[in-house]
Amino acid sequence: MRRSLTLAVGAVVAIAAGFLLGGMRGQPVRRVIPERPNVIIILTNDQRWDTLWAMPNVRRWLVRRGVTFTNAFVTNPSCCPSRASILTGLYSHSTGVFRNRPPHGGFESFNDSSTLATWLHDVGYHTALIGEYLNGYRDASYVPPGWDQWFAFSRRTNMDTKAYYDYEISADGSTLHFGHEPKDYSTDVLAAEATRVVSTVEQPFFLLFATAAPHPPAVHPDRYANAFDNLRPWRPASFNEPDVSDKPGWLRAQDPLGPSDQRELSRFRKDQYRSLLAVDDAVGMVMVALRRAGRLGNTLVIFLSDNGYLWGEHRLDGKGVPYEESIRVPFVVRYDPAGRAGQSPGGMVLNIDIAPTIVELSGSHAPRMDGQSLVPLLTGAGAWSRNDFLIEHVGGGEPPTWCAMRTQRYLYAVYGRGGRELYFLREDPLELDNRINDTRRALVERLDARLRVLCNPPPPGFKLRS
Repeated sequence: MRRSLTLAVGAVVAIAAGFLLGGMRGQPVRRVIPERPNVIIILTNDQRWDTLWAMPNVRRWLVRRGVTFTNAFVTNPSCCPSRASILTGLYSHSTGVFRNRPPHGGFESFNDSSTLATWLHDVGYHTALIGEYLNGYRDASYVPPGWDQWFAFSRRTNMDTKAYYDYEISADGSTLHFGHEPKDYSTDVLAAEATRVVSTVEQPFFLLFATAAPHPPAVHPDRYANAFDNLRPWRPASFNEPDVSDKPGWLRAQDPLGPSDQRELSRFRKDQYRSLLAVDDAVGMVMVALRRAGRLGNTLVIFLSDNGYLWGEHRLDGKGVPYEESIRVPFVVRYDPAGRAGQSPGGMVLNIDIAPTIVELSGSHAPRMDGQSLVPLLTGAGAWSRNDFLIEHVGGGEPPTWCAMRTQRYLYAVYGRGGRELYFLREDPLELDNRINDTRRALVERLDARLRVLCNPPPPGFKLRS
């Protein structure tokens, strides 16, 4: 059995190599740091992109000292597919993980023989996963290839509190049981392990720290029971959208949110923020541990969520749809050698870009990836270009399976059982006015042709209809 756990709070992912800006006439100069960088990813669960205002440690340690990507997205807005893409740099049609459970999804569908863990382990990194792995991982005796340290949720014994209390952890192949005492609150338990990695591992390390928060039911620790009591209700124009006559059939069939639904969403929204305060505590603890260990200057910290979440927009509560609230995520990178504190690049970045970035900065080796390295954006040295990207998802009911494409200006989505959507995002950022039937035919044909290129191969059972 492993050593006893002490409460702490921490979660970070860091990579660092060496690029500093300078040189004649503002030209970037590349300086290689001899020591290999550490790699830390802090991955939350179901966190919206517009919630960082409530996380003071994230703002202090990461936003003010790093790069905040204001146009950051996932390529499949669901937990397991997104995590598979982060670990491989691949779209769902390349990983085979389209949803959270079989068929075509979950732990059973993922090939774990070639991931960031194996690539970094092979070049001498200490690799550690602390927290959430993939949906459907339950065999506590199984530790996937490449991981030197494994501390992953393996079972939830109480579905009311899921992975916050009353859960089991696979600790390097052995099972640990946690109950319902304050000391068992999972974000704090995981933070203690993450902080220990930062404080004790001497070799370069790769740490993936993945919290359950703020995933439903968004259970918060007792210390934050009264936080956000005065939070105003969430009521954008898209909330409980009154007229969905222009939407696809699956959404037209969605009943409006009743008073009790709206009250529950308001309660849940507050609880998400409360649970994020514990994550924020963890971020602060890990950053302090990095500084005390003298490793902050050689660590790149990546903070993001696996997908977004709808708080009643378009009558929906959840994710798995191509709308902005579902696909857009918080994405902040602190990379001190780049010297770009407080920058906010506007280019579209994706979760599939994380693995190529880490591979480049760590000097490791990987097979083909669908994403592209973020180093040019982090350092300001070199060109960056992305005009569009694919979003894909296999439905388990409503909505049906779909493929979509997002550009800086448009969202174009096609559903497997019929129905299309086209939104002009600059004029209509809340996606209220589906323009598919009142737009010039040439534009629709151009978008459709491009989606056919991106959505290839298509999700299982999906046929791209015009």
